[in-house]
Amino acid sequence: MKVLMLNGSAKPNGNTYYALSEIGKQLEKEGISYEIFQMGGDAVRDCIGCGQCTETGCIFTDDKVNEFIAKAKAADGFVLGTPVYYAHPSGRILSFLDRVFYSSGKSFAFKPAASVAVARRGGCSASFDVLNKYFGIAQMPVAGSTYWNLVHGRVPGEAAQDAEGLQTMRNLAKNMAWMLKCFEAGKEKGIPLPEAERENQTNFIR
Repeated sequence: MKVLMLNGSAKPNGNTYYALSEIGKQLEKEGISYEIFQMGGDAVRDCIGCGQCTETGCIFTDDKVNEFIAKAKAADGFVLGTPVYYAHPSGRILSFLDRVFYSSGKSFAFKPAASVAVARRGGCSASFDVLNKYFGIAQMPVAGSTYWNLVHGRVPGEAAQDAEGLQTMRNLAKNMAWMLKCFEAGKEKGIPLPEAERENQTNFIR
């Protein structure tokens, strides 16, 4: 089993990466492999609602969205990590995830997920809440921890000093691993996934 993590920071080795790495180390102790997908600092398009999604994801191919989607289809669980900008997730990760979920949301259904926010001081819980909304609309069970999934640090490396934040990351990893093992046991017992109704979609203006 494998967990795919998204580093929504332009800094490849900053505090967001450090927090995700702490989760990854604990996942490996639990027998779960992981990969941290780096968004990097290149430009990311917004979703423009064009409705031209393809089998491989978004019709626009000049950034890493479809590369992430391809990996997501094979992953068993997810962690989305973001730095906090103005008490909110980075605009980059939101543009990225809007296109990922709009074009390929069904690829994420019934796979456990969690979000992580990293800030100098404030805004973590608001950012954490925003990212969790992607899971709710995609039928994804959410893995919790012993506190909200946040780590504090400003300059790269400061996250290492947040003992409680890193403890929260490790407990999150343990819970994620437990959920993945439970789901795998359910599959082995032949327990089917729920069938979602999708026929009704109410439009208030016609």
